[in-house]
Amino acid sequence: MRRYQQVFHFVGVGLPFLGLPLAVWLFWGHGVSVADLAIMASLYTLSGLGIAVGYHRLLTHRAFETYRGLRYMWAILGSLALEGSVIPWVAHHRKHHAFSDASGDPHSPHGYGDGLRGALRGLAHAHLGWVLFGERQQDRERYLGDLKDDRGMNLISDLFPLFAVLTFLIPAGLGLLISGSWWGALTALVWGGLVRVFFLHHMTFSINSICHFTGRRRFLTGDQSRNVFWLALPSLGEAWHNNHHAFPTSAQHGLRRTEIDIAGLVIAGMERVGLAWNVVGVSPDRLQTKALPA
Repeated sequence: MRRYQQVFHFVGVGLPFLGLPLAVWLFWGHGVSVADLAIMASLYTLSGLGIAVGYHRLLTHRAFETYRGLRYMWAILGSLALEGSVIPWVAHHRKHHAFSDASGDPHSPHGYGDGLRGALRGLAHAHLGWVLFGERQQDRERYLGDLKDDRGMNLISDLFPLFAVLTFLIPAGLGLLISGSWWGALTALVWGGLVRVFFLHHMTFSINSICHFTGRRRFLTGDQSRNVFWLALPSLGEAWHNNHHAFPTSAQHGLRRTEIDIAGLVIAGMERVGLAWNVVGVSPDRLQTKALPA
C-alpha cells in the first residue's frame, strides 16, 4: 500500500474515533437532541444499505439487476459509509471469496498462530489491521470484470474524497437546518457524522473478524464463515455470513423467516415494485444439499 493511501486510511478510520469522546462530553454535560439521534439513525441506515445492498450484493455478487441510475445511487450511498471507494472495495471482496480463510484472503482472522495470542492477532488483522497495514491489491483488475469499463462507476470511485467530505457535511447541514443554530450543526456533525461512521465501520469490520471466528455454521463451506445472530440487525443482515458464503450470489442472506435481513427486505421491496429483476434466490433443494446436521 502506498504511503498516501495509508495516510488516507488512517484518517478515514481514525477520525471517527474522535466522535466517541465528543459524543460522551455532549451527552454528559449538554444532552443530545432527538434530531441528532434521528440524523444518526437515518444516515447509518442509508449508508449501511449502500454497503449491504449496493457495494456488496448488487455490485460485488450481482445478486440482482436494476436500472443504471439506481446502481449509481447505491454506489454513492455506499461511498458515504467511508469504507473506501467502490472499485477497490468490490475487488477486495471478490478476492476474499476466491481465497476465503486461505492464503490470499485479504482479511482472514486465521493463520496467525495458536492459542490466545494467535487468535487476538488474527482478529485484530481481520477487523482493522488489513485496512491500515494491508498490502495494496496489485491484481485488482482481475476481479473487476463488469465494472472495469463502467465509466460512471469509475467516476464515482474517483470522486470518493468528495463523498468522504459530504458524509460529514450532510449531517452538519441537516443539524443547522433543523435547529437553526451552529451548535445544532456541531452536535449533528458529531452524532450523525463521526459517531455514525465509527459504529458503521466497526459493524462492517466485525463481519470480517467475528463472523469468521465464532458463531453458528448451518451450511458446509470451504471456510470458517459463521452466522452471528446478535449482529444481524445492526449489520442490516450481513451477519448471516455462513449463509452468504454457502450461497454468495443470493440476494437474501437471511434464509429463514427468523433470520432478519433488512438489506434483503429492501431488495425484495425493489423487486415487488419493478425496480429490481433477475433477483437470485436459493431453492429448497440447494439449501438441503449444503445443510449441515442440526
